[in-house]
Amino acid sequence: MIEITNFRNGAVLNHNHGVESENALKVKLEGTSSAGYPVKVNGIAADMDGQRFEVEVDLTEKINNIKASVTTPYGTFSQDMVLVWDKKSFRRCNFYIDDHSFLFTDLAKERPASAFDHFYLKGLKNIHDKYGLKVTLNAFYRNDHHGFELKDMPDIWKGEFQDNADWLKFSFHSYSEFPDRPYLEATAEEFGAHWDLVQNEIYRFAGEACYIPPVVIHWANIHPVVADEMIKRGTRCYSRNMRARVMGGPSLADRQAGGNMEKVQARSLSGADRACSSAALEMHYGFADETNYLKKHSAYYDAGLGIFFFGTCNSYGGCCCNLVPLKEIPVRIQDMLDCAAKVGDEIFNAASHEQYTFPYYPNYLPDHMQRIEEATRYMVEVGGCTPVFFNDGLLGNTAWE
Repeated sequence: MIEITNFRNGAVLNHNHGVESENALKVKLEGTSSAGYPVKVNGIAADMDGQRFEVEVDLTEKINNIKASVTTPYGTFSQDMVLVWDKKSFRRCNFYIDDHSFLFTDLAKERPASAFDHFYLKGLKNIHDKYGLKVTLNAFYRNDHHGFELKDMPDIWKGEFQDNADWLKFSFHSYSEFPDRPYLEATAEEFGAHWDLVQNEIYRFAGEACYIPPVVIHWANIHPVVADEMIKRGTRCYSRNMRARVMGGPSLADRQAGGNMEKVQARSLSGADRACSSAALEMHYGFADETNYLKKHSAYYDAGLGIFFFGTCNSYGGCCCNLVPLKEIPVRIQDMLDCAAKVGDEIFNAASHEQYTFPYYPNYLPDHMQRIEEATRYMVEVGGCTPVFFNDGLLGNTAWE
């Protein structure tokens, strides 16, 4: 038995994890060899201390193959893993907002001279102008609340959307808001058809420069054939994981009828909306390896799928602005910063949902835009983060491109 113990397979490493030069990131690997025989890592003899070993290796590529091996009287045993060099890494933050349909419905109805005259886009642009916000607006094709379809979105603001494409992107989210988890049971053909509907309309009314592949699908949980199709279509990274899982947030009844958002937020802050009633249920639903890893780390690379999974590196479960009261936003973001600092990570994400900004939504939050601004401000001004789009380069770092 041989095992590298200080890095997970697919770990994303940067200058905080070793010594970085122009050509390599030198990192120390540590592990155990139960046989106690000499270990080699990528052909380099490791320093042995009983069953423990350590060795320095140079990561010279974006994706680096590592092989630790030991020869014993019973044969040669080895472990293979992949480590990622986040070359010239910097603190960076991604922001996406889900469930867009109200904005498009309003624009089609009101037809303002500028799309940025609409209070929602005006608010986001104000945050961009202040703090450099880059944001992805994940879109539905159909508005289930007001009978609108994206084909009816005018293209009269295409030029100004293209002028703002450096910070404002649109992406596919789902055909519509309901049902929840629409792609847990779906064919690749159905999913692809929905994707094409939304992408083609974005191209029409905003231009290709304003489109970006999604990093999360509606409710995040998707069928394997859907995941395969999504990756083929250009998604380079994804939120947490793609399997069905316990998730927080307002219930369907609360969202449709207009729930008490103070109670919803209190349940979210406490974790009660994700809690299992017993340790056995929690072990069954909540203890997948990557779930645990992403509570302590920002991201990892799945070599088999060829994409990155990113989390929150946060003891609270992240920062979804429509679930976190304004005064709690800095607490959440600071916890993310503190957790990441412990492990040397520099990758951060925050999110929210469009509808909470609109006064006619039953669960309207009057300070929702302020929450988005405060999350951005804290990540940029306090956290020292540069806003990015995660699907660009290596989670927003284009040093390898």
